[in-house]
Amino acid sequence: MALNPKTRPIEFGGPAGVLGLALGLPIFTVFLNQMVRPDYYIRGFFCNFDFAQLWNGIKPWHYYLTRYDLWTYYTVWFVSLAVMSVILPGKHMQGLPLRDGTKLPYKINGIAISSALALVLSARWTLTGGQMPELQFLYDNHTDICIITILFSLVLSILCYLASFVPLLRGNNGVGTRERILAAPGHTGNCIYDWFLGRELNPRLGPLDVKLFCELRPGMLLWLLINLSCLHHVYLQTGQFNNSLILVNFLQGLYILDGVLNEEGVLSMMDIATDGFGFMLAFGDLTLVPFTYSLQCRYLSVSPLVFSPYHIAAIIAVMTLGFYIFKASNHEKAMFRAGKLPHLKSIKTATGTSLLCDSWWSLSQHTNYFGDWLVSLSWCLATGFQTPLTYYYSAYFATLLLHRQQRDSHKCRSKYGASWQEYESKVPYKIVPYVY
Repeated sequence: MALNPKTRPIEFGGPAGVLGLALGLPIFTVFLNQMVRPDYYIRGFFCNFDFAQLWNGIKPWHYYLTRYDLWTYYTVWFVSLAVMSVILPGKHMQGLPLRDGTKLPYKINGIAISSALALVLSARWTLTGGQMPELQFLYDNHTDICIITILFSLVLSILCYLASFVPLLRGNNGVGTRERILAAPGHTGNCIYDWFLGRELNPRLGPLDVKLFCELRPGMLLWLLINLSCLHHVYLQTGQFNNSLILVNFLQGLYILDGVLNEEGVLSMMDIATDGFGFMLAFGDLTLVPFTYSLQCRYLSVSPLVFSPYHIAAIIAVMTLGFYIFKASNHEKAMFRAGKLPHLKSIKTATGTSLLCDSWWSLSQHTNYFGDWLVSLSWCLATGFQTPLTYYYSAYFATLLLHRQQRDSHKCRSKYGASWQEYESKVPYKIVPYVY
């Protein structure tokens, strides 16, 4: 059997579909941020929407190629995190087995990197007397930096695509050749499709795993900084810390911190285990995450709310419920896979694995997705009901989870056959118990 069998371009409508996404998603992201600016922001049910405002302030393409301050700002951020990922101490782990029988080594040091970032921010707060010019620059150049990250993602994904054709420079793979291990979804032979989904499974630059790094570092932590820049902006204007902004920073900060504390779990996720690193993941990690997940804080920075303690408690309750479902169901599955919950009902498959269909996992096939979605809803509720625009993230996340669920069902149906049919009969709901 070949190490890298060819596949067919079946997702997203094939090459034409992914080309549309590659062009449309960046434009959509820029427009989304153009609708939340200090000089113009959507009110109500888009009652003041002005199409001309979507282009207001957007410069010709060559302007962004020569904005050296923006490129320097983002490149220093990206490279500094990459260097810290390599040099700071952490736990050494191995990923899942690859097709050649090997396992890649990873260093898990998110706690060290986050601690270093917190120290830098604390030092800058003290040294600048609370002015934090770096955060002000981020807030004032929000859309321009968003466009820079899009261009950066484009360059990075092209370089990774081209590098996938170069034989391994150091050592052989597990079958004794210098062939790189390619991602099954992105090895079709169509350059546009493969570039978008990612041709190589695990592109690396020396000890740095590019995909894992982009998944956890520059985008996730920039999301945190954008949130802080919004809180800081209102503080500079009013001299006070707004409680709705504090609430969103707290809720989303907890989510980011949980990702840092449990980052080894990412090694078994679909993004790392099966997907290649192409424009889809590069853009998603570096642009979509920081510049759309922060929409709630961005909106509250131009239209702040002051919540009562009861309002805050209700929002925290939604977040807590979702977080509990997410963590408890994931923990139960992890314990079951480790053989520590043999009493739970399951279906044995021909591959030797078991499909859990008891406890949390009798409610739906992806109970954890439902909990995760409730968390996303709590962030949107923290903006009140000023406009449906701030509920974009919850709607987008529901769409993303639906797509993941469908991809997973397709893969499992092919892999487990009759066992999967039996599983679907016992666990008919996909995500939301008794609803879908």
